[in-house]
Amino acid sequence: MSGLAASDAAMLAMVAREAADAAYAPYSGFHVGAVLLFADGAMVRAANVENASYGLSLCAEANAVAKAMNEGRRGGLVAVAIAGGKPDAEGQPVPGPEPVMPCGRCRQMLHELAALGGTDPEVIGVAEGGLTRLPLSALLPHAFGPANLA
Repeated sequence: MSGLAASDAAMLAMVAREAADAAYAPYSGFHVGAVLLFADGAMVRAANVENASYGLSLCAEANAVAKAMNEGRRGGLVAVAIAGGKPDAEGQPVPGPEPVMPCGRCRQMLHELAALGGTDPEVIGVAEGGLTRLPLSALLPHAFGPANLA
């Protein structure tokens, strides 16, 4: 894990919550934002985008990974924070009792990006009661990645 300071983890959680404001989620009503933090201090943020053909919907984490890779990033991933929830009366996503964590597909996509730089990024899930912080390897043990194809 990256060993982020608690204040840095809290800041990333806030950025992820802000990213969720851009979500397009007319079907589930569940808005998710994600932010990737890189070793050089750069942050890449994204939100989920749903589609009437549900299988075409895109998770916030997958959008952030694709955006980062399209910007030429190939490693240096230090942390990812994910926040989400159903919007309140003002349209702001409200975290629930359980932390928002990446789905299996997104865990694999995060692993691919992390493996390119040899890192095990910290995953920060936001819940109403605080943050859950785990290394990605704890969420996807024995991951399949680029090294398996070498």
